Amino acid sequence: MTQMMRAVEISQPGGPDVLQLTERPIPEAGQGQIVIQVAYAGVNRPDALQRAGAYAPPPGASDLPGLEASGTVVAVGDGVSAFAVGDQVCGLLPGGGYAEYVATPAAHCLPIPAGLDLKQAACLPETFFTVWSNVFTRGGLQAGERFLVHGGSSGIGTTAIQLANVLGARVFVTAGSPEKCQACLDLGAERAINYRDEDFVSILKAEGGANLILDMVGGDYIPRNIKTLADDGRLVQIAFLSGPKVELNFAQIMTRRLTVTGSTLRPQSDLAKARIAQDLAEIVWPLIEAGKVAPVMDSEFDLADAASAHARMESSGHIGKIVLNVAG
Repeated sequence: MTQMMRAVEISQPGGPDVLQLTERPIPEAGQGQIVIQVAYAGVNRPDALQRAGAYAPPPGASDLPGLEASGTVVAVGDGVSAFAVGDQVCGLLPGGGYAEYVATPAAHCLPIPAGLDLKQAACLPETFFTVWSNVFTRGGLQAGERFLVHGGSSGIGTTAIQLANVLGARVFVTAGSPEKCQACLDLGAERAINYRDEDFVSILKAEGGANLILDMVGGDYIPRNIKTLADDGRLVQIAFLSGPKVELNFAQIMTRRLTVTGSTLRPQSDLAKARIAQDLAEIVWPLIEAGKVAPVMDSEFDLADAASAHARMESSGHIGKIVLNVAG
């Protein structure tokens, strides 16, 4: 008889209320995979996009939402030597995190950093994989450079501020309230710009322009970002909260030698994600264990209350990460 588990599924495309508690078979560990008994699952913007019908899971992935989790290894597939049953891990998932058990490639998992609990560790994979690959690998941020992060109080933003600051960059952020701006300053930002009453273009241009911008807003921010960049600057786009389409004069990209790039994490190959995990283990996990970088926590919801977690995220009132308590 197949063993069953509690899970939250997307009953149909729509708002937070389409997230429904259900039962599913416990997954098995395939080649190169481990099965994690989930303690906590992170809640992220791509989960909401998938719920709304705008972000389909890649082929072969679980249809359940949830791209990161922490917990205990309960099964190990063929070809896995890095982890054993009983190990506590956090992992980047192809999907399926909103459940009591999840299968994921072992190469996308990392041990819980010393000093962190399972709740904090559930907040690491999606944001740290995203920030490391886009800001440092793709964006090439160097010590001393001027780095602008839009949405500085988000999970991505709070992670980017800390990593950039500890690795020697000058960090500027935009955020939408005095409270959010102060949170960014407390994390190491040099200047927090309240986008409701200040213009990030003029403020950054007065500093010489941004060498690198990490943007998840899109829309009319895109031409403004181009104006904000210093010569030879780079814009890395990772989401489009205000839409992906805009009219843009490419002449300034040519004459000022600008680079416009971007990526999404979920569709990348297993090998690409494994390489990011290796970088994190070697460079970033020691920074976390030394207390120089830490996940910023906003709120916790029970698995059965996933709809409220999504409503909290989409209200944009949160600062840092939202998690689901799966183990209870």
